[in-house]
Amino acid sequence: MSKQFDVVVIGGGPGGYIAAIRAAQLGFNTACIDEWKAKDGKPALGGTCTNVGCIPSKALLQSSENFEHAGKHFADHGIQVQGLSLDLQKMIGRKDAVVKQNNDGIQFLFKKNKVTFFHGRGSFVKSGAEGHEVKVTGAAQETLTARHVIVATGSNARALPGAPFDEVNILSNDGALRVPQVPAKLGLIGSGVIGLEMGSVWRRLGAEVTILEGLPTFLGAVDEQIAKEAQKAFTKQGLKIELGVKVGEVKNNGAQGVSVAYTNAKGEAQTLVVDKLIVSIGRVPNTIGLNPEAIGLKLDERGAIVVDGDCRTNVPNVWAIGDVVRGPMLAHKAEEEGVAVAERIAGQHGHVNFNTIPWVIYTSPEIAWVGQTEQQLKAAGVQYKAGTFPFMANGRARALGDTTGMVKFLADAATDEILGVHIVGPMASELISEAVVAMEFKASAEDIARICHAHPSLSEATKEAALAVDKRTLNF
Repeated sequence: MSKQFDVVVIGGGPGGYIAAIRAAQLGFNTACIDEWKAKDGKPALGGTCTNVGCIPSKALLQSSENFEHAGKHFADHGIQVQGLSLDLQKMIGRKDAVVKQNNDGIQFLFKKNKVTFFHGRGSFVKSGAEGHEVKVTGAAQETLTARHVIVATGSNARALPGAPFDEVNILSNDGALRVPQVPAKLGLIGSGVIGLEMGSVWRRLGAEVTILEGLPTFLGAVDEQIAKEAQKAFTKQGLKIELGVKVGEVKNNGAQGVSVAYTNAKGEAQTLVVDKLIVSIGRVPNTIGLNPEAIGLKLDERGAIVVDGDCRTNVPNVWAIGDVVRGPMLAHKAEEEGVAVAERIAGQHGHVNFNTIPWVIYTSPEIAWVGQTEQQLKAAGVQYKAGTFPFMANGRARALGDTTGMVKFLADAATDEILGVHIVGPMASELISEAVVAMEFKASAEDIARICHAHPSLSEATKEAALAVDKRTLNF
């Protein structure tokens, strides 16, 4: 007998679980299907982000940064550390505990909001007058019928052709989080978010890290001035970054590690031999087992579900959000789409502004930005003003002992409206929110320049960069 719901969400990651909670808050009888399992076989809600992405990577980044501070920077503060050692298993255990806290937290939220949870894989069966039929394949087989279905099945790591992930030698983001011992030599293909974050973790813990990037420029999506500052900092830390390479044959040699044949930017043949290789060349939409053809659900050439600007698919009352559709593959973008879709189902006007979605790379220094880069404005022929302020002139950054980087404002030359804000430096991930709020309200650089910021604080660098747009900084 089919179980009836108003809304069924397939996928319990950031987009899916948030969509389910918001739908339940709006009075809909809501269910969420998710198949992720913990080591003990129990449900592990939260998707890639919570289990093998955002949350565990930040836990390891924090732990490895603490280790590096103790070994290299505490002495600057008059703190002497003797006999420093690494217990990697305990570090990974802490990471796993943080993940479980988040898993359990989502289950609690489902109970609090009366969302019915089904542990298993959801797949379409058919569509009819009563709604869409969805099968749950798990420990217990279930059949659900819903008036509305929200697909939030996320994405999977993209593998190199001819070099599949074995999560022992050739690692995706999953395997990169649970290496049992620090590799002497670590290679990464791709210098995006995952590559830089995981490269930073293992470098801090003692690995010799080499990053191979196919693009001729470092962090091509980032403002060029900010990217250059970041590259300089990473190189100083010991990350070896090679740009403009062409990767050839990758050999998994078992206990002997991995060898990567490549051509460098000069056209010279090279071979990189490492103990472990992390491949971070992007992600692909996940529709494995979804059975979209059963209801005629349309996919594009990348395998993503085709949606309109409101996340509607070509099938009435079937919606899709997050990594499985167009747009940036970011957890917070998925969350916003999940809320918006639930509200649209309720007849409200859900809203997602792609122009004010922040991006963050949680390295040290952190990199964060929102809006357009200087190179984008130049390419579009937009007349703009730019202002920068370095953290080396910020009192709080000096007290922290972390003065790397800057804040950069880009504003319309005629109206002074903020077009983009770019930060490389301490706590950039937190500082960027002020810029997001400002841009949502169409603020000018002058608006930020006139707001009183606490002293001493890192946020003063934001105010000073806004002042710099009109060449009137006060502290530099």
